[in-house]
Amino acid sequence: MIDRIKAFLIDRKARPTTGQEQHSLDEFHLAAAALLVEVATVDQTFDEAERGRIVGFARDRLGLSEEEAATLVETAAAEVAEATQLFGFTRSIAAGFSYEERVRLMQTLWEVALADGTVDPFEDQLLRRIAGLIHVTDRDRAAARKQARAALRGART
Repeated sequence: MIDRIKAFLIDRKARPTTGQEQHSLDEFHLAAAALLVEVATVDQTFDEAERGRIVGFARDRLGLSEEEAATLVETAAAEVAEATQLFGFTRSIAAGFSYEERVRLMQTLWEVALADGTVDPFEDQLLRRIAGLIHVTDRDRAAARKQARAALRGART
């Protein structure tokens, strides 16, 4: 998996885009992790609670090992640092994830934003923007936030 992610990144940077690309599972994983890292870092901090949520998402929902999940998060952090916009990440998610998967991703994005106990206004605005770009309704975005709060309360008790 780690080698596939590295090979995917090298291959993606080397090939020209035509708009007709087929998305690989690795691209979906990286796009989801990149959005999670973007939300975690928008408030200028990326603490262990946020990192742990993202690694947990990669492990539990993407089926990666602990090492693969950690590598994916590091790779995503590097991609986010180089990226100038969200569109490449959100396009992959919108094209390759089912609506239910996109809503679950929104819930995880909220869990990352709420991991430090507070939602920064920049995080809130970014999540609103991401929801629009991955075609999640305002209603489902709000429901995902509510579910994230409940999940975090359950994890703390």
